[in-house]
Amino acid sequence: MRLVQKNVVVVGVGPGLGSAVAYMALREGASVYAFARRPEALAGLQWLAQHGKVYLSARDFAKLDQALAAADEARKVLPAVHGLVVTAGGYTSQPVEEVGEAELEDMLSKNLKAHIYAVRAFAPLLAPGSSVVLVSSVGGAYKAWPRHVAYVASKAAVAKAAEALAAELLERGVRVNAVAPGGMTKDFQPGRRYEVKLGAPQVPPEEVANVVIWLLTDEARWVTGAVIPVDGGRRLL
Repeated sequence: MRLVQKNVVVVGVGPGLGSAVAYMALREGASVYAFARRPEALAGLQWLAQHGKVYLSARDFAKLDQALAAADEARKVLPAVHGLVVTAGGYTSQPVEEVGEAELEDMLSKNLKAHIYAVRAFAPLLAPGSSVVLVSSVGGAYKAWPRHVAYVASKAAVAKAAEALAAELLERGVRVNAVAPGGMTKDFQPGRRYEVKLGAPQVPPEEVANVVIWLLTDEARWVTGAVIPVDGGRRLL
């Protein structure tokens, strides 16, 4: 197990990537503090406790005060954090003529603010040698998807934020990277079978979580400031 005696915080846990990352981190021996945006989502995460030591809480990281409160909460049981994964995010699609204040603010809040506020809040707890993983997208980091300007702009910003944070935290010995899926399903279930088809429009969350977990381990200790596509080649089509 590659994360024994490590504490991992996962922000934005839902039925897809967040659950997959939390589950895999537990299976690798980590203690996990998982945050969901909405209190009602916590009921769907109770099963994680069957696989290791996990703490569950509801916090909206798009709000700075909530992010700071979350770090204070975690500090009571985690003396240090060795991995921070921000899977919070949202999706919208419309032509530019239909983009309103609500759509743009929603994408900036869920896809950018939550990532930056999470790192700000937990930076004092990050131990030397720790790893931060953000979630960008092929749409933004690698491709310009039409009719997705609000989404693509926010995800492109996450990719650049990962680079900027990696440069800023370098002297602390903290690595920061991002993964860039090409679209993901939200149907994670431990041990399920699924088809692997290169070039498919959506990737199973397990495949993205595998890369996230690798980035958390010492196997990736020389990797920082990278934005890694996990899209089965979708960006090449």
